[in-house]
Amino acid sequence: MSRIRSKNSKPEETVRKYLFSKGFRYRKNVNDLPGKPDIVLPKYKTVIFVNGCFWHKHDCPRFVWPSSNKEYWVPKIQRNVERDIENTRLLEEQGWQVLTVWECQLKQGEFENALLNLVEQIIVNISKSN
Repeated sequence: MSRIRSKNSKPEETVRKYLFSKGFRYRKNVNDLPGKPDIVLPKYKTVIFVNGCFWHKHDCPRFVWPSSNKEYWVPKIQRNVERDIENTRLLEEQGWQVLTVWECQLKQGEFENALLNLVEQIIVNISKSN
């Protein structure tokens, strides 16, 4: 548990390097915004959360409820999910486009499509607002 990083994780670095290589400039972990988004693209009014499948209860094979200490894990993970929903609502009310990239989408063989889709979503938001 002590090795789990909340900032600058490998999945976050993968997404940031990809966005930078495509010409996007961003800010990291902005404290002023609800949920401290992992990546903020102010020019595009877009925030990106790079979520771990376990910690944010993604509906994929990577998420499995722990078999021990359920009294601790179930409420903890549920709080994370509720907080994610609330932060998304608050950000959208402020006019931000909220995108989520899941850890499982960044696995070898899948990450290229996931990141291409991410860039497409950012660009589509810009064309809508113009």
